[in-house]
Amino acid sequence: MLNKVGDTASPASSLPVPTVGERLDALPFCRLRLAIFAVVTLALFADIAEVALGNALGAVFQAPPRTMTPTELSVFLAAIFAGGAIGAPIFGLLGDRVGRRLALQAALAFVAIGSLAAAASDSSTSLIGYRFLSGLGIGACPPLIAAYLADIMPPRLRGTMSCLCAGLAFLGAPALILLLRAASPTWIGIEGWRWAVGTGAVLAALAAALLSLLPESPRWLAAAGRLAEAETALSRFGRTILWKTAGPAPSAPNARADDEPGTTGRRFVLLCCLYALAPWATIGFPLMSGAIMVSKQFSINESVVAAGLIMFGPVIGNLLVAPLIDRISRKASLIICACAMAVLGLFFAEATEFAALVGLGISFALLSAVYASILAIYAAEIIPTRLRASRTAMAWGMGRLVSIIVPLICFAIIRGAGVWGMFALIAAALGLSAILLAVAGPRGRSRQALI
Repeated sequence: MLNKVGDTASPASSLPVPTVGERLDALPFCRLRLAIFAVVTLALFADIAEVALGNALGAVFQAPPRTMTPTELSVFLAAIFAGGAIGAPIFGLLGDRVGRRLALQAALAFVAIGSLAAAASDSSTSLIGYRFLSGLGIGACPPLIAAYLADIMPPRLRGTMSCLCAGLAFLGAPALILLLRAASPTWIGIEGWRWAVGTGAVLAALAAALLSLLPESPRWLAAAGRLAEAETALSRFGRTILWKTAGPAPSAPNARADDEPGTTGRRFVLLCCLYALAPWATIGFPLMSGAIMVSKQFSINESVVAAGLIMFGPVIGNLLVAPLIDRISRKASLIICACAMAVLGLFFAEATEFAALVGLGISFALLSAVYASILAIYAAEIIPTRLRASRTAMAWGMGRLVSIIVPLICFAIIRGAGVWGMFALIAAALGLSAILLAVAGPRGRSRQALI
């Protein structure tokens, strides 16, 4: 027997009961959703800034007064990715166990504590250890943010809001690097790199504090069986009809098929493969672009300028694609991006003119960031709510694990086979990703309710 609370009309007993997720999706975009968007964008801003800052610090620590040995420098650069490979699955499991918001706050706390301690450290060993600690949270933030946004945002705007979040957050990379440059060598007696790392810690702590003011995902609460809390959280998004039912709401046939263990398992394996292949392009290209410019006989200054300009590609790409992303199939978008990146990479390997290299580099970085953003949305959409944070974070962690070896292998290939060898590897990884998507990838759930 069904009863509707808060309305005088009584629904017909034959009508299906709307789920918490369906009622959340039916509500209009509101100030609370905008607040959630703003806070998670700040969190991702701090996350991306910390990763980019690591690359800049790699250059800073090659010169006095804090000179690292080549071995120490390699371990320092790898520490954040090693932390991410471990932290992502741990915090992802936490996201499915205790909630998206609390898990994201815990991850940001690790980022803040690790970065603040790194800013105050006096030895290479402690600096590497604290960067690893930060990496535990840094690796977990992107998949948790993707899961939280996917849970909260209405289907018609899910991709748009995710891309806008990524586009604005990518400004964190140039922002902290410019701060590092402005405060160098010292400002009021404190080294510039300490200001930059400390600022990242403050931003992460601020985002964690602001999350306390926001509700947990009603969709996750309902999937976890915490229906009273789900109704309370849902009420914060606007007035909605409250239903009472003696049992769980029936699922649509296609939703049941998508949630079968075998289907979810196959999709998880696909995501692990895609995330393992992605770093060869999304990490390898930006890390190696400066070295490639040098190998093409450009000066250090020209190479630094080119690398800086290329850094704005992710911002431009995500902001440009945001209005269109929900109108195109996720699967088709990923295949198009992968193929286009493979072609652009080969053109970059062949180019010799500075303007052409910068233009191709920005275009590659643009598509690379769009690919990463769409992949995060795609992953969140094809995994059921009850497993979304853990499975997507585990797949993301696979990408962080591969990211540890990407710079080492890319440097070795450039020395042995030249620039063409490295871009052949990147093109092969992107081509294999496109084939996997074409053969085994579901379409995604663009503009559709989540399962």
